Amino acid sequence: MSRTPVLRAAVVGTGHRAQLFTRGLAERPGHLVAALCDPSPTRMAFHNRLLTETGAPAATPWEPDRFTDLLAEEDIDEVVVTTVDAEHDRYIVPALKAGCRVVTEKPMTVDAERCARILDTVRETGNRLTVAFNYRFNPVHEKVRALLAEGAIGEVLSVHFEWLLDVRHGADYFRRWHREKRHSGGLMVHKSSHHFDLVNWWLADEPREAFGYGRLGFYGREAGERHGLRRDYDRAHGADRAADDPFALDLAANDTLRALYLDAERDDGYLRDRNVFDGPITIEDDMSVLVRYARGATMTYHLTAYSPWEGYRVMFNGSAGRLELEVEESRWQPPLTRVTSAAGAVHGDTAAEHAGGARLTLRPLWRPPVDVPLAVAHEAHGGGDPRMLDALFGPVGPTRAPDTAAAAHPTATERDGALALAVGLAANRSFETGRPVRTGELLPGIR
Repeated sequence: MSRTPVLRAAVVGTGHRAQLFTRGLAERPGHLVAALCDPSPTRMAFHNRLLTETGAPAATPWEPDRFTDLLAEEDIDEVVVTTVDAEHDRYIVPALKAGCRVVTEKPMTVDAERCARILDTVRETGNRLTVAFNYRFNPVHEKVRALLAEGAIGEVLSVHFEWLLDVRHGADYFRRWHREKRHSGGLMVHKSSHHFDLVNWWLADEPREAFGYGRLGFYGREAGERHGLRRDYDRAHGADRAADDPFALDLAANDTLRALYLDAERDDGYLRDRNVFDGPITIEDDMSVLVRYARGATMTYHLTAYSPWEGYRVMFNGSAGRLELEVEESRWQPPLTRVTSAAGAVHGDTAAEHAGGARLTLRPLWRPPVDVPLAVAHEAHGGGDPRMLDALFGPVGPTRAPDTAAAAHPTATERDGALALAVGLAANRSFETGRPVRTGELLPGIR
């Protein structure tokens, strides 16, 4: 009797988000997490406990400096990269050259030079890269794409996209490594690439130019003092002045956060609970962007990272009508003395305590509006995460039928990753120069 071959996987980066892939691979037949790669032995030990809890064997821990040795000695077939954004290319490039299948968390990388290095390697090796844009797999977003592709509003002429991060989720990007643009590319790259990929995918079009303004107006020392929100401490753990700060993250009060970060500080010195009203912070918290697409459509995009509620509104204006989407991921946030929940600080894993719903309205010309029925899931990024894992690695065991719609869904390639990145990079450059920036000037290697 023939046996299904087992693909040996390496997971690079073992922080909170990596749990999705560690568990996801371990639960799926035909995949074995053979190696973990991270500067922290403590975090890798946490992920090995996750593996053994699912009945899978523990993986071999490896230091980042020995990644190429890892690929050869562990006979790796597939690599999942879910580490600091600016480090993605460090692992993507050698994995592609070794002939591995590579899946990377979004964003693909954080700047034009790293992006060019990845694209050049894809062309040189002929190996492909998949970018884990899980928002593509949200059934609500798929419904939007289907309506636009069917011509429900005719030719799409313009898009307005307003995204609101609330004072729990939004603040979290100002506590951790994301607060420094050299690591994350800022929210225009780290988070908004989700939406830029969605719009590229929805419109089946490519961005050509972007112009915008961005500022740090709510978080940071100066703004915190100006608004009377700042408490005088560097990081929350052990700080008396953080005790009554609703923006403070209490790592010790949550088992997962304590194990992944507080207990791991002795390994690499990484602090996960920095004061959001203290420095250094080099990213923006309020951004307005105008994007022009190849076929003439435009998008106005606004990101607010300090909102009372969380969600997004997207409006498509077309030659035959208008399509309006509103998603409330949290209707409001109560004032808490210290954030203790991983789900409260790390978005997307579970339903928000005050989650709202999604509404999709089609407004054709000369006819009454139509409320489009939707299947809405609050957990796991609107159902996007499990469906993405099905598309990437197959279904979970024989008892769960595969999601045929997800399996047929085209996953995002390195080119898609570069086109989403191009908008964020052009926006960042425009923030600096005050001028419109053509995406082709930054990433001439996109073909």
